[in-house]
Amino acid sequence: MAAAAAHRNNKRRRFSPAPGPTSATAPPLDSLADELLFLVLDRVAAADPRALKSFALASRACHAAESRHRRLLRPLRADLIPAALARYPSASRLDLSLCARVPDAALAAAPSGSSLRAVDLSRSWGFGAAGLAALAGACPDLADLDLSNGVHLGDAAAAEVARMRTLQRLSLSRCKPLTDMGLGCVAVGCPDLRELSLKWCLGLTDLGLHLLALKCKKLTSLDLSYTMITKESFLAIMKLPNLQVLPLVGCIGIDDDALGSLDKECSKSLQVLNMSHCQNVTDVGVSSMVKSTPNLLELDLSYCCPQVTPSMGRSLQTITKLRILKLEGCKFMADGLKAIGSSCVSIRELSLSKCSGVTDTELSFAVSKLKNLLKLDITCCRSITDVSVAAITSSCTSLISLRMESCSHVSSGALQLIGKNCSHLEELDLTDSDLDDEGLKALAGCSNLSSLKIGICLRISDEGLTHIGKSCPKLGDIDLYRCGGISDDGVIQIAQGSPMLESINLSYCTEITDRSLMSLSKCTKLNTLEIRGCPRVSSAGLSEIAMGCRLLSKLDIKKCFEINDVGMLYLSQFSHSLRQINLSYCSVTDIGLLSLSSICGLQNMTIVHLAGITPNGLTAALMVCGGLTKVKLHEAFKSMMPPHMLKNVEARGCIFQWINKPFKVEVEPCDVWKQQSQDVLVR
Repeated sequence: MAAAAAHRNNKRRRFSPAPGPTSATAPPLDSLADELLFLVLDRVAAADPRALKSFALASRACHAAESRHRRLLRPLRADLIPAALARYPSASRLDLSLCARVPDAALAAAPSGSSLRAVDLSRSWGFGAAGLAALAGACPDLADLDLSNGVHLGDAAAAEVARMRTLQRLSLSRCKPLTDMGLGCVAVGCPDLRELSLKWCLGLTDLGLHLLALKCKKLTSLDLSYTMITKESFLAIMKLPNLQVLPLVGCIGIDDDALGSLDKECSKSLQVLNMSHCQNVTDVGVSSMVKSTPNLLELDLSYCCPQVTPSMGRSLQTITKLRILKLEGCKFMADGLKAIGSSCVSIRELSLSKCSGVTDTELSFAVSKLKNLLKLDITCCRSITDVSVAAITSSCTSLISLRMESCSHVSSGALQLIGKNCSHLEELDLTDSDLDDEGLKALAGCSNLSSLKIGICLRISDEGLTHIGKSCPKLGDIDLYRCGGISDDGVIQIAQGSPMLESINLSYCTEITDRSLMSLSKCTKLNTLEIRGCPRVSSAGLSEIAMGCRLLSKLDIKKCFEINDVGMLYLSQFSHSLRQINLSYCSVTDIGLLSLSSICGLQNMTIVHLAGITPNGLTAALMVCGGLTKVKLHEAFKSMMPPHMLKNVEARGCIFQWINKPFKVEVEPCDVWKQQSQDVLVR
C-alpha cells in the first residue's frame, strides 16, 4: 500500500515552489499535476514551439517543469549536446539533423543509462565506430537509429550497431562501404528489428541478405532499393513471415525470372510492394508475381513495365484488396487501361503521371468503373481532352486529390466541372492549364482545399483569387508561380482568408509589391515564401515578413533587386527558424551577409551574382555561420578565397557548389517564358 501511494504521489508531482507562508494563496497553475500541465504544454508547443522557451524562463518551477516535459532535443551544434542532455534528462529523442558534423566525442557525451530511445544522425558526419560504441553503451533502451547518408560507415560501425540489441528501427541507407560481414553482425545482434533500410548499400550481396532473412524474422519493413539483390535471395526475403512493406526501387537484379520463381510458400503478409524503376521487369513478370501476393494494398510499377497490356491488367484482379496503384511513366497498350479499370474496382488511388497511350476512351472507361477513387494523378497526360474531365467529374465525385498538370488540351470550361462536381477536394494541381477566373469561382465550392497549385495559369487574375480567399479557409499551400495576371489585391484576399497558410509561391508575379508581403505577414504559420523575380518588393515588405512570420524556414528572394541589407538585419533579428535562403541578384552587401550569418540554424545559402559582396566579407560570413551544410557560389569567388578557409568550412560538414552562370538581370514576361518552354518541349 505504501509503495502504491508513493507511486501515485510521484506521478502526480505538484507544479509548485517549496511550501512557504504564501502557499495558501498560490495561483491555481501552481497546483497542477504533471499530467495536466504536460497536456497544456503540448498544446502550447503545437501552436508555437518557441513559447516553451518563454515558459521555462518564467520561474524556477517553470524551468523544472519544462525540463521534465521535453521529449525531443534538436541542438543546433554538436558541442551543445552534453548541455542539452544534462538539461533535459527525460528526453527520449535526439535529432541531430541540424548538426552537419558530429564527432565521436559528442556521441560519447550521452550519460550512462540515458533515457534516449531514438537518435537521428541522417544528416551528420564526422563520427565512426567509436562514437557508435559510446552511444550503444550509454543508451541501453535505444530502439530507433537513423544512420542514413553515412557514406563513411562500414563494417566496423555496423559491428557497434549490433551491440544495440533493443533496436527495432534502423536505417543504413547510403552506407556504401557496408558489406555482407557488417550486415551479418547486425542480423545476429539485433534480432528484434522491425524496420530496416539498406537503400543504396551497394556492397551487399545475396549472401548477406540470406542471413538477414534467416535471423530477423520480425521484420515488417525492409527497403532494398538500389541494392544488388537477385533471384538467389529474393525468395528468402519474400518468405519473411511478418514482412509488410518491401521497396525494391531500381533493383536491376529483379527480373521476370525472379518474379516467376515465387511460389505458394511466400508470406501472405506483404501489403506494400514498390518495384518502380526495375528496368528488367515486364508485364509477364508482374502477371506471375501477383499470384503470390494476394494481400497487397499498394503496388508501385512506375517506370517499370515497358508496356501495360490487357493481360497484365486482368491479372491484377487476383489482388482483391488493392487500394493504391502507381503506373507513372508506363506505356499503355490498347485496352490496357480499360482492363485495369475492370479488374481493380477497389482501388482508391491511381497514378498515371507521364504515361503514354492514355486516351479519352480508355480513361473515361476506367474511371467509370472506379467509383470509389479518392486520388487521381494524370499529370502530363497530354492526349486527354474535355471528354476525360467530364467522365472523371461525373464518376469520381468523392475525389480528395486530383493532379493534372500540363494537360494542355483541356479547356477552361471543362475545368469548371471540377469545382462543381468534386466538392470534397483537398489537393488540386492545375499547373500550366487553361484555368481562368470562372474556373476559380467554381473551385470556391471546394471549401476543404488545403493545397492548390495553379502556377503558369496566365488567364487568372485577382478576381479569381478573391473567390478562393473567401471560400477556402483551410488553404495551407498555394502555388502561383508565373501567374502574371495577379497583383497585390488577389494576394491580400488569399492572406486574409487563409489563416492556416504555410507555403506560398509568388515567383515571377511581377506586379507584386510590399503590400502583398505586409498582408502575408499576418499568416503566422507561414514557413515557405518564394518571391523570386518580383522586382517591386523591397526590404520594407521583407521586414514585415520577418517580424510576423517567425516560423519562416525557406525564403527565395532571387532577383528581388530592392531587397538590401536592411532586410537581412530584420531576418537576423526575428527569423531564427530560417534554414534555406536564395539571395542571388539582391542588393545585399557584406554587412547584410554578416548579419544573416548570425542565424544559428541556417543550413543552405545560394549567393550567386551579389555585386555588393567582397571576398573578405564572404569569408567572414562563412566562418561565422557554423551550421551551413550547402553553399552555392559563383565560380569566380573560388580563386579569391583562402584555400585553408574553404577546407575549414568543408571540415565542418559544408558542401560548396560552384556555379558558372552568366549574369542575367532581365525578367521575361510570363507569356514569353511559357511560349519558349513549349518550343523546347516540341523540339
